[in-house]
Amino acid sequence: MKVKKTKILARFLIWRFKNLTNKHFLLIVSAIVGILAGINALVLKTSVYYIRIYSLRWIDAIGDYNFLLLLYPSIGILLALILKKYIIKDSVKHNIASILYAISKRKSRMRSHKAYSSILGGVFTAGFGGSVGLESPIISAGAAIGSNISRRLNLDYKTTTLLLACGASGAIAAIFNTPIAAVVFALEVLLLDFTRFSLIPLLIASVSGAIVTKIFSNEAIVFQFKITESFMASDIPFYFLMAIFAGLISIYFSRSFLFIENYFDKIEKLWKKFIVGSLAIGLLLFFFPPLYGEGFETIKSVFDGNLDSLFHGSLFESAEYSWLIIALFIVALVFVKVWATAITIGGGGVGGIVAPSLFTGALAGFLFAFLINNLFDLELSLKNFALVGMGSVLAGVLNAPLTGIFLIAELTWGYELIVPLMLSTTISFVTVKSLDDNSIITKQLAARGELITHHKDKAVLSFMKLTEIIETDLKTISIDAYLGDLVKVVAKSSRNIFPVIDAENNFIGIVLLDDVREIMFEPENYSTTKVEELMTMPPDLILKTDTMDEIMDKFKTSEAWNLPVVDENKYVGFVSKSKMFSIYRQQLVDISEE
Repeated sequence: MKVKKTKILARFLIWRFKNLTNKHFLLIVSAIVGILAGINALVLKTSVYYIRIYSLRWIDAIGDYNFLLLLYPSIGILLALILKKYIIKDSVKHNIASILYAISKRKSRMRSHKAYSSILGGVFTAGFGGSVGLESPIISAGAAIGSNISRRLNLDYKTTTLLLACGASGAIAAIFNTPIAAVVFALEVLLLDFTRFSLIPLLIASVSGAIVTKIFSNEAIVFQFKITESFMASDIPFYFLMAIFAGLISIYFSRSFLFIENYFDKIEKLWKKFIVGSLAIGLLLFFFPPLYGEGFETIKSVFDGNLDSLFHGSLFESAEYSWLIIALFIVALVFVKVWATAITIGGGGVGGIVAPSLFTGALAGFLFAFLINNLFDLELSLKNFALVGMGSVLAGVLNAPLTGIFLIAELTWGYELIVPLMLSTTISFVTVKSLDDNSIITKQLAARGELITHHKDKAVLSFMKLTEIIETDLKTISIDAYLGDLVKVVAKSSRNIFPVIDAENNFIGIVLLDDVREIMFEPENYSTTKVEELMTMPPDLILKTDTMDEIMDKFKTSEAWNLPVVDENKYVGFVSKSKMFSIYRQQLVDISEE
Protein backbone atom coordinates (compact mmCIF):
# COMPACT_ATOMS: atom_id res chain seq x y z
CA MET A 1 0.00 0.00 0.00
CA LYS A 2 2.84 2.37 0.90
CA VAL A 3 4.56 1.66 -2.45
CA LYS A 4 1.31 2.43 -4.26
CA LYS A 5 0.93 5.76 -2.45
CA THR A 6 4.52 6.64 -3.33
CA LYS A 7 3.87 5.96 -7.01
CA ILE A 8 0.72 8.08 -6.98
CA LEU A 9 2.62 10.94 -5.34
CA ALA A 10 5.43 10.62 -7.88
CA ARG A 11 2.96 10.75 -10.80
CA PHE A 12 1.22 13.75 -9.27
CA LEU A 13 4.51 15.62 -8.86
CA ILE A 14 5.48 14.87 -12.47
CA TRP A 15 2.08 16.15 -13.67
CA ARG A 16 2.44 19.24 -11.50
CA PHE A 17 5.86 20.17 -12.93
CA LYS A 18 4.53 19.75 -16.45
CA ASN A 19 1.31 21.73 -16.04
CA LEU A 20 1.68 24.21 -13.15
CA THR A 21 4.16 26.86 -12.23
CA ASN A 22 5.37 26.92 -8.62
CA LYS A 23 3.28 30.00 -7.86
CA HIS A 24 0.06 28.59 -9.31
CA PHE A 25 0.62 25.31 -7.51
CA LEU A 26 1.17 27.14 -4.21
CA LEU A 27 -2.11 29.02 -4.62
CA ILE A 28 -4.02 25.76 -5.12
CA VAL A 29 -2.37 24.13 -2.12
CA SER A 30 -3.02 27.19 0.08
CA ALA A 31 -6.74 26.96 -0.73
CA ILE A 32 -6.77 23.26 0.18
CA VAL A 33 -4.97 24.00 3.46
CA GLY A 34 -7.46 26.76 4.27
CA ILE A 35 -10.46 24.51 3.59
CA LEU A 36 -9.07 21.67 5.74
CA ALA A 37 -8.26 24.12 8.55
CA GLY A 38 -11.80 25.48 8.30
CA ILE A 39 -13.29 21.99 8.54
CA ASN A 40 -11.19 21.30 11.62
CA ALA A 41 -12.34 24.53 13.23
CA LEU A 42 -15.96 23.75 12.38
CA VAL A 43 -15.73 20.29 13.95
CA LEU A 44 -14.15 21.59 17.13
CA LYS A 45 -16.45 24.58 17.67
CA THR A 46 -19.58 22.58 16.87
CA SER A 47 -18.60 19.66 19.11
CA VAL A 48 -17.83 21.90 22.08
CA TYR A 49 -21.02 23.90 21.53
CA TYR A 50 -23.29 20.85 21.73
CA ILE A 51 -21.38 19.18 24.56
CA ARG A 52 -21.77 22.41 26.54
CA ILE A 53 -25.52 22.64 25.82
CA TYR A 54 -26.30 19.08 26.84
CA SER A 55 -24.02 19.07 29.88
CA LEU A 56 -25.49 22.33 31.24
CA ARG A 57 -29.04 21.11 30.58
CA TRP A 58 -28.28 18.04 32.63
CA ILE A 59 -26.90 20.21 35.42
CA ASP A 60 -30.01 22.41 35.37
CA ALA A 61 -32.27 19.34 35.39
CA ILE A 62 -30.53 17.87 38.43
CA GLY A 63 -30.27 21.20 40.21
CA ASP A 64 -26.88 20.68 41.87
CA TYR A 65 -25.25 23.29 39.66
CA ASN A 66 -22.21 24.17 41.73
CA PHE A 67 -21.40 20.66 42.88
CA LEU A 68 -21.44 19.24 39.38
CA LEU A 69 -19.14 22.06 38.26
CA LEU A 70 -16.63 20.67 40.73
CA LEU A 71 -16.62 17.41 38.76
CA TYR A 72 -17.12 18.33 35.09
CA PRO A 73 -13.72 19.88 34.27
CA SER A 74 -11.87 16.89 35.74
CA ILE A 75 -13.65 14.61 33.24
CA GLY A 76 -12.42 16.70 30.30
CA ILE A 77 -8.88 16.98 31.66
CA LEU A 78 -8.74 13.24 32.31
CA LEU A 79 -9.86 12.43 28.75
CA ALA A 80 -7.24 14.86 27.37
CA LEU A 81 -4.54 13.21 29.48
CA ILE A 82 -5.55 9.73 28.31
CA LEU A 83 -5.39 10.99 24.71
CA LYS A 84 -1.87 12.40 25.17
CA LYS A 85 -0.40 9.56 27.22
CA TYR A 86 -1.95 6.42 25.75
CA ILE A 87 -3.18 7.26 22.24
CA ILE A 88 -0.82 9.78 20.64
CA LYS A 89 1.87 9.03 23.26
CA ASP A 90 3.24 12.54 23.06
CA SER A 91 3.32 15.28 25.70
CA VAL A 92 3.88 18.08 23.16
CA LYS A 93 1.90 21.24 23.87
CA HIS A 94 -0.87 22.38 21.55
CA ASN A 95 -0.29 26.13 21.69
CA ILE A 96 1.04 28.97 19.56
CA ALA A 97 4.48 28.76 21.20
CA SER A 98 4.84 25.20 19.89
CA ILE A 99 4.21 26.51 16.36
CA LEU A 100 6.93 29.14 16.77
CA TYR A 101 9.26 26.45 18.09
CA ALA A 102 8.56 24.30 15.02
CA ILE A 103 9.37 27.23 12.74
CA SER A 104 12.55 28.05 14.62
CA LYS A 105 13.99 24.64 15.49
CA ARG A 106 12.17 21.97 13.45
CA LYS A 107 12.32 23.52 9.96
CA SER A 108 8.58 24.26 10.25
CA ARG A 109 7.80 20.56 10.54
CA MET A 110 5.00 19.77 12.96
CA ARG A 111 3.96 16.34 14.18
CA SER A 112 1.23 14.94 11.95
CA HIS A 113 -0.98 13.84 14.86
CA LYS A 114 -1.49 17.48 15.87
CA ALA A 115 -3.91 17.85 12.95
CA TYR A 116 -6.40 15.79 14.99
CA SER A 117 -5.01 15.47 18.51
CA SER A 118 -5.27 19.23 19.09
CA ILE A 119 -8.93 19.08 18.07
CA LEU A 120 -9.79 16.09 20.25
CA GLY A 121 -7.92 17.53 23.24
CA GLY A 122 -9.74 20.84 22.85
CA VAL A 123 -13.14 19.11 22.56
CA PHE A 124 -12.57 17.14 25.76
CA THR A 125 -11.16 20.05 27.77
CA ALA A 126 -13.44 22.93 26.79
CA GLY A 127 -16.50 20.76 26.18
CA PHE A 128 -16.58 19.75 29.83
CA GLY A 129 -16.01 23.25 31.11
CA GLY A 130 -12.23 23.66 31.17
CA SER A 131 -11.62 27.41 31.27
CA VAL A 132 -9.55 27.59 28.09
CA GLY A 133 -9.75 28.97 24.59
CA LEU A 134 -10.24 26.80 21.53
CA GLU A 135 -8.23 29.09 19.27
CA SER A 136 -4.77 27.69 20.10
CA PRO A 137 -5.73 24.03 19.43
CA ILE A 138 -7.48 25.05 16.21
CA ILE A 139 -4.51 27.17 15.10
CA SER A 140 -2.14 24.35 16.04
CA ALA A 141 -4.18 21.84 14.02
CA GLY A 142 -4.37 24.18 11.02
CA ALA A 143 -0.63 24.84 11.13
CA ALA A 144 0.03 21.08 11.35
CA ILE A 145 -2.13 20.52 8.26
CA GLY A 146 -0.15 23.09 6.26
CA SER A 147 3.19 21.78 7.52
CA ASN A 148 2.46 18.13 6.76
CA ILE A 149 0.96 18.76 3.32
CA SER A 150 4.13 20.66 2.45
CA ARG A 151 6.30 17.83 3.79
CA ARG A 152 4.37 15.24 1.77
CA LEU A 153 4.96 17.32 -1.36
CA ASN A 154 8.69 17.67 -0.56
CA LEU A 155 8.55 21.47 -0.57
CA ASP A 156 11.37 23.63 0.77
CA TYR A 157 11.57 25.38 4.14
CA LYS A 158 10.26 28.75 2.96
CA THR A 159 7.20 27.18 1.35
CA THR A 160 6.60 24.92 4.35
CA THR A 161 6.66 27.93 6.67
CA LEU A 162 4.25 29.79 4.41
CA LEU A 163 1.81 26.85 4.25
CA LEU A 164 2.06 26.42 8.01
CA ALA A 165 1.05 30.08 8.34
CA CYS A 166 -1.73 29.50 5.79
CA GLY A 167 -3.13 26.73 8.00
CA ALA A 168 -3.04 29.00 11.03
CA SER A 169 -4.62 31.84 9.05
CA GLY A 170 -7.41 29.63 7.71
CA ALA A 171 -8.09 28.34 11.22
CA ILE A 172 -8.42 31.81 12.77
CA ALA A 173 -10.62 33.02 9.92
CA ALA A 174 -12.86 29.99 10.46
CA ILE A 175 -13.12 30.51 14.23
CA PHE A 176 -14.21 34.15 14.19
CA ASN A 177 -15.19 34.66 10.51
CA THR A 178 -12.49 37.36 10.39
CA PRO A 179 -10.31 36.72 7.30
CA ILE A 180 -8.39 40.02 7.47
CA ALA A 181 -7.53 39.61 11.15
CA ALA A 182 -6.42 36.04 10.39
CA VAL A 183 -3.91 37.23 7.79
CA VAL A 184 -2.69 39.99 10.09
CA PHE A 185 -2.19 37.43 12.88
CA ALA A 186 -0.15 35.16 10.63
CA LEU A 187 2.08 38.03 9.55
CA GLU A 188 2.35 39.67 12.97
CA VAL A 189 2.88 36.61 15.15
CA LEU A 190 4.15 33.74 12.98
CA LEU A 191 6.10 34.98 9.95
CA LEU A 192 9.47 36.67 10.11
CA ASP A 193 9.47 37.91 6.50
CA PHE A 194 7.02 38.20 3.63
CA THR A 195 6.57 39.63 0.17
CA ARG A 196 3.52 40.67 -1.80
CA PHE A 197 3.26 37.21 -3.28
CA SER A 198 3.38 35.41 0.06
CA LEU A 199 0.42 37.56 1.10
CA ILE A 200 -1.76 36.03 -1.64
CA PRO A 201 -1.63 32.40 -0.36
CA LEU A 202 -2.41 33.70 3.14
CA LEU A 203 -5.44 35.58 1.81
CA ILE A 204 -6.64 32.55 -0.14
CA ALA A 205 -6.28 30.23 2.86
CA SER A 206 -7.96 32.73 5.15
CA VAL A 207 -10.94 33.25 2.84
CA SER A 208 -11.25 29.49 2.26
CA GLY A 209 -11.40 28.83 5.99
CA ALA A 210 -13.96 31.59 6.56
CA ILE A 211 -16.18 30.32 3.73
CA VAL A 212 -16.31 26.81 5.21
CA THR A 213 -17.69 28.00 8.53
CA LYS A 214 -19.89 30.62 6.87
CA ILE A 215 -21.65 27.94 4.84
CA PHE A 216 -21.87 25.12 7.34
CA SER A 217 -21.76 26.54 10.87
CA ASN A 218 -24.70 27.16 13.16
CA GLU A 219 -25.30 30.90 13.61
CA ALA A 220 -25.46 30.39 17.36
CA ILE A 221 -21.85 29.24 17.35
CA VAL A 222 -20.47 32.35 15.63
CA PHE A 223 -19.02 34.92 18.02
CA GLN A 224 -19.97 38.30 16.49
CA PHE A 225 -21.54 41.60 17.55
CA LYS A 226 -23.14 44.61 15.96
CA ILE A 227 -22.29 48.08 17.22
CA THR A 228 -25.44 49.89 18.30
CA GLU A 229 -23.86 52.97 19.87
CA SER A 230 -21.71 55.50 18.04
CA PHE A 231 -18.18 56.45 19.01
CA MET A 232 -18.06 59.82 20.76
CA ALA A 233 -14.89 61.93 20.35
CA SER A 234 -15.42 63.29 23.87
CA ASP A 235 -14.73 59.77 25.21
CA ILE A 236 -11.13 59.74 23.91
CA PRO A 237 -9.54 60.68 27.29
CA PHE A 238 -11.38 57.76 28.89
CA TYR A 239 -10.25 55.36 26.17
CA PHE A 240 -6.70 56.56 26.85
CA LEU A 241 -7.00 55.75 30.55
CA MET A 242 -8.74 52.47 29.84
CA ALA A 243 -5.88 51.49 27.48
CA ILE A 244 -3.32 51.93 30.25
CA PHE A 245 -5.55 49.86 32.55
CA ALA A 246 -5.80 47.19 29.82
CA GLY A 247 -2.02 47.17 29.43
CA LEU A 248 -1.54 46.59 33.16
CA ILE A 249 -4.17 43.83 33.08
CA SER A 250 -2.30 42.27 30.14
CA ILE A 251 0.94 42.21 32.13
CA TYR A 252 -0.88 40.68 35.10
CA PHE A 253 -2.46 38.08 32.78
CA SER A 254 0.86 37.07 31.22
CA ARG A 255 2.87 36.94 34.43
CA SER A 256 0.18 35.05 36.32
CA PHE A 257 -0.18 32.49 33.54
CA LEU A 258 3.57 31.87 33.32
CA PHE A 259 3.88 31.65 37.11
CA ILE A 260 1.18 28.99 37.36
CA GLU A 261 2.53 27.16 34.29
CA ASN A 262 6.00 27.02 35.88
CA TYR A 263 4.43 25.70 39.10
CA PHE A 264 2.80 22.80 37.25
CA ASP A 265 5.98 22.13 35.23
CA LYS A 266 7.78 21.44 38.52
CA ILE A 267 5.27 18.69 39.40
CA GLU A 268 6.83 15.55 37.93
CA LYS A 269 4.02 13.03 38.41
CA LEU A 270 1.22 13.27 35.87
CA TRP A 271 -1.42 12.10 38.33
CA LYS A 272 -0.40 14.81 40.80
CA LYS A 273 -0.82 17.47 38.11
CA PHE A 274 -4.25 16.06 37.32
CA ILE A 275 -5.41 16.01 40.95
CA VAL A 276 -4.12 19.50 41.74
CA GLY A 277 -5.48 20.94 38.50
CA SER A 278 -8.88 19.25 38.75
CA LEU A 279 -9.45 20.29 42.36
CA ALA A 280 -8.32 23.87 41.76
CA ILE A 281 -10.39 24.47 38.60
CA GLY A 282 -13.40 22.77 40.21
CA LEU A 283 -13.25 25.13 43.20
CA LEU A 284 -12.90 28.18 40.94
CA LEU A 285 -15.96 27.15 38.92
CA PHE A 286 -17.85 26.41 42.13
CA PHE A 287 -17.50 30.04 43.23
CA PHE A 288 -17.40 31.64 39.75
CA PRO A 289 -19.55 29.69 37.22
CA PRO A 290 -18.94 32.30 34.43
CA LEU A 291 -15.42 30.85 34.16
CA TYR A 292 -16.94 27.69 32.64
CA GLY A 293 -15.55 27.02 29.15
CA GLU A 294 -14.34 29.75 26.80
CA GLY A 295 -16.52 32.42 28.37
CA PHE A 296 -18.05 33.80 25.16
CA GLU A 297 -21.58 33.20 26.45
CA THR A 298 -20.78 35.40 29.45
CA ILE A 299 -19.43 38.14 27.17
CA LYS A 300 -22.57 38.04 25.02
CA SER A 301 -24.77 38.32 28.12
CA VAL A 302 -22.80 41.31 29.39
CA PHE A 303 -23.03 43.02 25.99
CA ASP A 304 -26.79 42.45 26.02
CA GLY A 305 -26.99 44.14 29.43
CA ASN A 306 -28.03 40.90 31.14
CA LEU A 307 -25.82 41.27 34.22
CA ASP A 308 -28.00 38.85 36.21
CA SER A 309 -26.50 36.05 34.12
CA LEU A 310 -23.12 36.67 35.76
CA PHE A 311 -24.54 35.30 39.01
CA HIS A 312 -26.42 32.36 37.49
CA GLY A 313 -25.52 29.18 39.34
CA SER A 314 -23.27 31.00 41.80
CA LEU A 315 -23.65 31.17 45.56
CA PHE A 316 -24.82 34.78 45.13
CA GLU A 317 -27.63 34.03 42.64
CA SER A 318 -30.48 34.66 45.08
CA ALA A 319 -28.86 37.65 46.77
CA GLU A 320 -29.75 41.28 46.18
CA TYR A 321 -26.83 43.13 44.68
CA SER A 322 -25.98 46.78 44.10
CA TRP A 323 -23.74 48.23 41.39
CA LEU A 324 -20.82 47.91 43.81
CA ILE A 325 -21.43 44.17 44.31
CA ILE A 326 -21.62 43.74 40.53
CA ALA A 327 -18.36 45.64 40.11
CA LEU A 328 -16.60 43.55 42.75
CA PHE A 329 -17.79 40.31 41.16
CA ILE A 330 -16.51 41.46 37.75
CA VAL A 331 -13.18 42.46 39.33
CA ALA A 332 -12.89 38.92 40.68
CA LEU A 333 -13.65 37.44 37.25
CA VAL A 334 -11.05 39.66 35.58
CA PHE A 335 -8.35 38.52 37.99
CA VAL A 336 -9.18 34.81 38.31
CA LYS A 337 -9.91 33.96 34.66
CA VAL A 338 -6.20 33.61 33.95
CA TRP A 339 -5.83 31.34 37.01
CA ALA A 340 -8.57 29.09 35.70
CA THR A 341 -6.97 28.94 32.25
CA ALA A 342 -3.44 28.24 33.49
CA ILE A 343 -4.68 25.62 35.98
CA THR A 344 -6.74 23.82 33.32
CA ILE A 345 -3.78 23.61 30.95
CA GLY A 346 -1.29 22.86 33.73
CA GLY A 347 -3.47 20.03 35.02
CA GLY A 348 -3.32 18.31 31.63
CA GLY A 349 -6.01 19.99 29.55
CA VAL A 350 -5.60 21.23 25.97
CA GLY A 351 -6.42 24.83 25.21
CA GLY A 352 -5.11 28.33 24.69
CA ILE A 353 -5.12 31.91 25.90
CA VAL A 354 -6.78 33.86 23.07
CA ALA A 355 -10.38 33.43 24.28
CA PRO A 356 -9.42 33.95 27.95
CA SER A 357 -7.63 37.18 27.03
CA LEU A 358 -10.72 38.33 25.08
CA PHE A 359 -12.90 37.42 28.08
CA THR A 360 -10.60 39.33 30.45
CA GLY A 361 -10.41 42.31 28.10
CA ALA A 362 -14.17 42.52 27.60
CA LEU A 363 -14.86 42.47 31.34
CA ALA A 364 -11.97 44.88 32.04
CA GLY A 365 -13.29 47.40 29.50
CA PHE A 366 -16.85 46.98 30.76
CA LEU A 367 -15.69 47.34 34.37
CA PHE A 368 -13.78 50.55 33.60
CA ALA A 369 -16.79 52.23 31.98
CA PHE A 370 -19.18 50.81 34.60
CA LEU A 371 -17.16 52.29 37.46
CA ILE A 372 -16.73 55.67 35.73
CA ASN A 373 -20.46 55.90 35.04
CA ASN A 374 -21.45 55.06 38.61
CA LEU A 375 -18.77 57.08 40.35
CA PHE A 376 -19.00 60.23 38.25
CA ASP A 377 -22.55 60.00 36.91
CA LEU A 378 -21.45 59.77 33.25
CA GLU A 379 -22.86 57.78 30.34
CA LEU A 380 -19.93 56.03 28.68
CA SER A 381 -20.93 53.24 26.30
CA LEU A 382 -20.45 50.02 28.28
CA LYS A 383 -20.59 47.91 25.13
CA ASN A 384 -18.08 50.00 23.18
CA PHE A 385 -15.61 50.06 26.05
CA ALA A 386 -15.98 46.31 26.45
CA LEU A 387 -15.22 45.77 22.75
CA VAL A 388 -12.22 48.09 22.79
CA GLY A 389 -11.07 46.43 26.02
CA MET A 390 -11.14 43.06 24.24
CA GLY A 391 -8.84 44.31 21.51
CA SER A 392 -6.55 46.13 23.94
CA VAL A 393 -5.92 43.17 26.26
CA LEU A 394 -5.50 40.81 23.30
CA ALA A 395 -2.95 43.23 21.81
CA GLY A 396 -1.12 43.43 25.14
CA VAL A 397 -1.09 39.69 25.85
CA LEU A 398 -0.04 38.61 22.34
CA ASN A 399 2.07 41.71 21.60
CA ALA A 400 -0.02 41.99 18.44
CA PRO A 401 -1.78 45.38 18.22
CA LEU A 402 -2.82 45.02 14.57
CA THR A 403 -4.47 41.68 15.32
CA GLY A 404 -6.39 43.32 18.19
CA ILE A 405 -7.58 46.14 15.92
CA PHE A 406 -8.75 44.07 12.96
CA LEU A 407 -10.22 41.22 15.01
CA ILE A 408 -12.62 43.55 16.84
CA ALA A 409 -13.33 45.57 13.70
CA GLU A 410 -14.41 42.42 11.82
CA LEU A 411 -16.26 40.93 14.79
CA THR A 412 -18.40 44.06 14.92
CA TRP A 413 -19.13 44.13 11.17
CA GLY A 414 -17.59 47.55 10.65
CA TYR A 415 -15.04 50.18 11.55
CA GLU A 416 -17.11 52.45 13.78
CA LEU A 417 -14.65 51.90 16.64
CA ILE A 418 -11.46 51.99 14.55
CA VAL A 419 -10.19 55.24 16.15
CA PRO A 420 -10.51 54.13 19.80
CA LEU A 421 -9.26 50.68 18.80
CA MET A 422 -6.12 52.09 17.20
CA LEU A 423 -5.54 54.39 20.17
CA SER A 424 -6.19 51.83 22.89
CA THR A 425 -4.42 48.83 21.39
CA THR A 426 -1.34 50.95 20.70
CA ILE A 427 -1.20 52.36 24.22
CA SER A 428 -1.84 48.94 25.75
CA PHE A 429 0.93 47.45 23.60
CA VAL A 430 3.38 50.24 24.52
CA THR A 431 2.51 49.84 28.21
CA VAL A 432 3.27 46.12 28.05
CA LYS A 433 6.46 46.52 26.01
CA SER A 434 7.80 49.11 28.46
CA LEU A 435 7.75 46.43 31.18
CA ASP A 436 8.14 43.14 29.26
CA ASP A 437 10.12 42.68 26.03
CA ASN A 438 8.44 39.38 25.17
CA SER A 439 4.85 38.22 25.15
CA ILE A 440 3.34 35.31 27.03
CA ILE A 441 3.90 33.22 23.87
CA THR A 442 7.53 34.12 23.25
CA LYS A 443 8.95 34.65 26.75
CA GLN A 444 10.13 31.10 27.42
CA LEU A 445 11.30 30.58 23.83
CA ALA A 446 13.35 33.77 24.03
CA ALA A 447 14.91 32.67 27.32
CA ARG A 448 16.08 29.45 25.63
CA GLY A 449 17.27 31.23 22.48
CA GLU A 450 14.62 29.45 20.37
CA LEU A 451 12.65 32.48 19.26
CA ILE A 452 12.36 33.74 15.72
CA THR A 453 11.67 37.44 15.29
CA HIS A 454 10.84 39.95 12.59
CA HIS A 455 14.41 41.24 13.06
CA LYS A 456 16.12 39.30 10.28
CA ASP A 457 19.57 39.07 11.88
CA LYS A 458 18.15 37.69 15.11
CA ALA A 459 15.85 35.38 13.19
CA VAL A 460 18.76 33.88 11.25
CA LEU A 461 20.73 33.37 14.47
CA SER A 462 17.81 31.51 16.01
CA PHE A 463 17.93 28.99 13.15
CA MET A 464 21.66 28.38 13.50
CA LYS A 465 22.91 25.63 15.79
CA LEU A 466 26.24 25.45 17.54
CA THR A 467 26.70 21.84 16.40
CA GLU A 468 26.61 23.03 12.77
CA ILE A 469 29.51 25.46 13.14
CA ILE A 470 31.90 23.53 15.44
CA GLU A 471 35.11 22.54 13.67
CA THR A 472 36.77 19.41 15.01
CA ASP A 473 39.64 18.98 12.53
CA LEU A 474 42.18 20.88 14.65
CA LYS A 475 45.08 18.76 15.89
CA THR A 476 45.43 18.72 19.67
CA ILE A 477 48.65 18.61 21.68
CA SER A 478 49.20 17.37 25.24
CA ILE A 479 50.20 19.79 27.97
CA ASP A 480 53.05 17.38 28.83
CA ALA A 481 54.48 17.38 25.29
CA TYR A 482 57.64 19.11 24.09
CA LEU A 483 58.41 21.34 21.12
CA GLY A 484 59.58 18.32 19.10
CA ASP A 485 56.16 16.68 19.55
CA LEU A 486 54.46 19.91 18.52
CA VAL A 487 56.53 20.11 15.33
CA LYS A 488 55.33 16.62 14.32
CA VAL A 489 51.71 17.69 14.90
CA VAL A 490 52.22 20.89 12.89
CA ALA A 491 53.62 18.87 9.99
CA LYS A 492 50.35 16.88 9.78
CA SER A 493 48.00 19.84 10.21
CA SER A 494 46.60 22.41 7.81
CA ARG A 495 45.54 24.75 10.61
CA ASN A 496 47.49 27.35 12.56
CA ILE A 497 45.86 26.78 15.99
CA PHE A 498 46.62 23.82 18.24
CA PRO A 499 44.40 23.20 21.30
CA VAL A 500 46.31 22.12 24.39
CA ILE A 501 44.65 19.42 26.51
CA ASP A 502 45.55 17.17 29.42
CA ALA A 503 45.21 13.39 29.73
CA GLU A 504 41.48 13.72 30.55
CA ASN A 505 40.73 15.97 27.55
CA ASN A 506 40.37 19.08 29.70
CA PHE A 507 41.02 22.25 27.73
CA ILE A 508 44.17 24.03 28.97
CA GLY A 509 44.99 26.64 26.31
CA ILE A 510 46.18 27.07 22.73
CA VAL A 511 49.41 27.25 20.80
CA LEU A 512 49.45 29.61 17.82
CA LEU A 513 51.67 28.76 14.86
CA ASP A 514 52.83 32.36 14.60
CA ASP A 515 54.14 32.20 18.17
CA VAL A 516 56.37 29.17 17.54
CA ARG A 517 57.34 29.69 13.91
CA GLU A 518 60.83 31.02 14.73
CA ILE A 519 61.85 28.30 17.20
CA MET A 520 60.39 25.43 15.15
CA PHE A 521 63.64 25.23 13.21
CA GLU A 522 65.87 25.00 16.30
CA PRO A 523 66.28 21.24 16.95
CA GLU A 524 68.25 21.88 20.12
CA ASN A 525 65.00 23.08 21.76
CA TYR A 526 62.88 20.09 20.73
CA SER A 527 63.46 18.14 23.93
CA THR A 528 63.91 21.03 26.36
CA THR A 529 61.06 23.43 25.57
CA LYS A 530 57.69 22.30 26.92
CA VAL A 531 54.36 23.05 25.26
CA GLU A 532 53.11 24.73 28.44
CA GLU A 533 55.84 27.37 27.94
CA LEU A 534 54.55 28.10 24.42
CA MET A 535 50.87 28.02 25.32
CA THR A 536 48.60 31.08 25.59
CA MET A 537 45.02 31.51 26.73
CA PRO A 538 42.29 32.36 24.19
CA PRO A 539 40.48 35.69 24.67
CA ASP A 540 37.26 33.83 25.52
CA LEU A 541 35.62 30.40 25.65
CA ILE A 542 32.40 29.24 24.04
CA LEU A 543 30.33 26.97 26.26
CA LYS A 544 28.30 24.22 24.65
CA THR A 545 25.22 25.67 26.35
CA ASP A 546 25.69 29.17 24.84
CA THR A 547 23.03 30.55 22.51
CA MET A 548 23.99 31.97 19.13
CA ASP A 549 23.39 35.49 20.46
CA GLU A 550 25.87 34.83 23.27
CA ILE A 551 28.39 33.38 20.82
CA MET A 552 28.14 36.45 18.59
CA ASP A 553 28.62 38.70 21.61
CA LYS A 554 31.78 36.79 22.59
CA PHE A 555 33.26 37.21 19.13
CA LYS A 556 32.37 40.90 19.18
CA THR A 557 33.87 41.67 22.59
CA SER A 558 36.98 39.48 22.19
CA GLU A 559 37.63 40.56 18.56
CA ALA A 560 38.85 36.99 17.99
CA TRP A 561 38.58 35.10 14.71
CA ASN A 562 38.53 31.66 16.33
CA LEU A 563 37.28 30.59 19.76
CA PRO A 564 37.42 27.17 21.47
CA VAL A 565 34.28 25.28 22.52
CA VAL A 566 34.21 23.43 25.83
CA ASP A 567 31.67 21.25 27.59
CA GLU A 568 32.26 21.29 31.35
CA ASN A 569 35.87 22.22 30.52
CA LYS A 570 36.24 19.23 28.17
CA TYR A 571 37.59 20.25 24.77
CA VAL A 572 34.97 19.93 21.98
CA GLY A 573 36.27 21.94 19.02
CA PHE A 574 36.58 25.44 17.61
CA VAL A 575 34.23 27.97 16.06
CA SER A 576 35.55 30.32 13.40
CA LYS A 577 34.00 33.50 12.11
CA SER A 578 34.42 32.38 8.52
CA LYS A 579 32.46 29.15 9.08
CA MET A 580 29.79 31.00 11.05
CA PHE A 581 29.34 33.70 8.38
CA SER A 582 29.16 31.06 5.66
CA ILE A 583 26.31 29.24 7.42
CA TYR A 584 24.68 32.58 8.27
CA ARG A 585 24.56 33.54 4.58
CA GLN A 586 23.05 30.17 3.66
CA GLN A 587 20.42 30.44 6.40
CA LEU A 588 19.55 33.94 5.22
CA VAL A 589 18.90 32.59 1.73
CA ASP A 590 16.82 29.73 3.14
CA ILE A 591 14.46 31.88 5.21
CA SER A 592 14.15 34.92 2.93
CA GLU A 593 11.65 35.28 0.15
CA GLU A 594 12.92 35.61 -3.37
